[in-house]
Amino acid sequence: MTAPIDPPEDPPPPASARPRGEPRAAPARPGGPIPSESLFAGAKEVQIEHRGSLYRLKQTALGKLILTK
Repeated sequence: MTAPIDPPEDPPPPASARPRGEPRAAPARPGGPIPSESLFAGAKEVQIEHRGSLYRLKQTALGKLILTK
């Protein structure tokens, strides 16, 4: 007697089915877009270390981004 075969899992819904304003998950592939909400996680500023230098990425009151060294 053979074991029953489980049906395949349903694929995730397309991005267009996501409610408006809900952040996307971090990309599965390197180099893909990263939602700013996942970078800031509620903070107004994050520090980024790049090639031995420290950078600050800030959100302004108008929602713009400023990167400084």
